[in-house]
Amino acid sequence: MQFSQIAAILAFTASAVAADPPRNGGDCNKAGWNGCYNPVGLADAMKQRGREFVGFALTIRNDSAEISVQSNTYEEDFNSVTPENDMKWEVTEPQRNVFNFNGSDKIVQFATSRNYELHCHNLVWHSQLPPWIAAGNFSNATLISIMENHIKNLAGRYADVCTRWDVVNEALNEDGTYRSSPWYNTIGEAFLPLAFKFAAKYSPKSKLYYNDYNLEYNGNKTVGAKRIVDLIKSYGVRIDGVGLQAHLTIEPTPSSGGGVTPSQDTLETVLKGFTKKGVSVVYTELDERMVVPATKAKLELQRQQFKTVASSCLAVKGCVGITLWGVSDKYSWIPGVFAGEGSALVWDENFQKKPAYYGMLEGIQKG
Repeated sequence: MQFSQIAAILAFTASAVAADPPRNGGDCNKAGWNGCYNPVGLADAMKQRGREFVGFALTIRNDSAEISVQSNTYEEDFNSVTPENDMKWEVTEPQRNVFNFNGSDKIVQFATSRNYELHCHNLVWHSQLPPWIAAGNFSNATLISIMENHIKNLAGRYADVCTRWDVVNEALNEDGTYRSSPWYNTIGEAFLPLAFKFAAKYSPKSKLYYNDYNLEYNGNKTVGAKRIVDLIKSYGVRIDGVGLQAHLTIEPTPSSGGGVTPSQDTLETVLKGFTKKGVSVVYTELDERMVVPATKAKLELQRQQFKTVASSCLAVKGCVGITLWGVSDKYSWIPGVFAGEGSALVWDENFQKKPAYYGMLEGIQKG
């Protein structure tokens, strides 16, 4: 969907983040920004570079300011959505073989009415499962049949609209070993190729991804994810990509254990490590949190980090897109999970663009 583009310079109060940089002309350098930008959005810039999409995680709310940004009222910032929660197992199959597609149908309608891609999330995960799965004490064969039935009903329902599926989500511990879960504990590592086999059967047009966090650091977990790619392929089953969630930090925070966003060289090395195995890569849940409150210095560092991540994607041919885990700090998941941390997205709580927006745009255009 094409919308009119409106160029604007937004003035903020001293308590807000820095003003939007001028779009063109000599005033740009006077403002101290590194480069001038045409009135082009994130997704438009990504497509101009020959890549596929920029998306956001979607929870449908009655907030006109949020919907305005999500719907590209100003620039073409987005052309893909990922359901934040509405396709997860506890929502879609709360009781065995009893399905609820009310929320997921609304997500699909939102995406298709705007001609957006749909990155569907997710089919098999250890978390946000309904209690009946863990309590069932199912046999191997029964749990496999439960998995297939769930994928048949969920992925099959949206087979014509899901551009991509996160088939298996977060199967690894930090040391690269398999995480304890009903799936692994009962079926063993074969649950991974089985899940991908069923996804390919019931949603044959969709690109199929393994998705996880902390893969960006090129550590043992990264090695484990590459092992998963090899495992699935060894069964003769299709896997099309790996999603790097990219829940990152601009500074050491209590939740990060001292880690910060890796260098661009490290990020590129990680991405290439997967693409060399014949799969695509996507940053699937990008945000860059900090210890709040945000300061001018922290917002500048965040701008640089969003640029770094975007640049790394554009430097690797097999990186096809980036999804932000939300639009505005107003609704970010982070403050509710990591107390004292936040300000992680590229629009602030008032839906004004932060310096991070322009860092991401610069990374896409020049990376």
